[in-house]
Amino acid sequence: MGTITTRDGTEIFYKDWGSGQPIVFHHGWPLSADDWDNQMLFFLKNGFRVIAHDRRGHGRSSQTATGNDMDTYAADVAELASALDLRDAIHVGHSTGGGEVTRYVARHGEGRVAKAIIIAAIPPVMVKSDRNPGGTPVDVFDDLRAQLAANRAQFYLDIPTGPFYGFNRPGADISQGLIRNWWRQGMMGGANAHYDCIRVFSETDFTDDLKRIKVPVLVMHGDDDQIVPIADAALLSIKLLTNGTLKVYERFPHGMCSTHPDVVNRDILAFVRA
Repeated sequence: MGTITTRDGTEIFYKDWGSGQPIVFHHGWPLSADDWDNQMLFFLKNGFRVIAHDRRGHGRSSQTATGNDMDTYAADVAELASALDLRDAIHVGHSTGGGEVTRYVARHGEGRVAKAIIIAAIPPVMVKSDRNPGGTPVDVFDDLRAQLAANRAQFYLDIPTGPFYGFNRPGADISQGLIRNWWRQGMMGGANAHYDCIRVFSETDFTDDLKRIKVPVLVMHGDDDQIVPIADAALLSIKLLTNGTLKVYERFPHGMCSTHPDVVNRDILAFVRA
């Protein structure tokens, strides 16, 4: 574990285990590198070097008042990749992290990235507009901001207890450990950065980024994702990618990396080794 200091003085925390081809994991909002524990252990045992960082304003990185935007997030990853001299890397992103992967690979990844995987990811763009009529109304995101500002601790219990892992579905196998770990990770970060990031994950448009990417990309999404609906995400992203592969998972929720790690890890490994 270590930190780098970016050009604007922000400390970015990261984990770096093992040797071999690097796999870099990008977490979702409002979590941290710890959300990838299962994947990091699995791929470490399979002979890969595994790296995961806490995005600025999240986890153990600086709680920044500025730079909470997707361009800066991607630039921070570029600085980390340069500092660790990462080449021939596989970048894996979940949710907001999938957007971070998309922008990083499109704008900074040339010569360093071999493949990318985006899981339950936010691209192309979440918010509803004239250009994106199937998107989520901005009122939904306004409500998220209001709940965060009013009582972040309770808000961060409600999300994993309900739609994030699909625990609100009849017959769901509810894990209190996952709920508590989600809350723990969320509360480690900065309230202002998390507030700003709601706009980042809802309003950032990745259409041009997806079109620019030339390396192979695996798009993984559950058809019961209640956070990032598949119809306005993966099913549109795959049409914009030059070299994309889509895998849809029946009844999988948004937090599929944690609820179904055996399936997710197996399919990532197959794609990486192909």
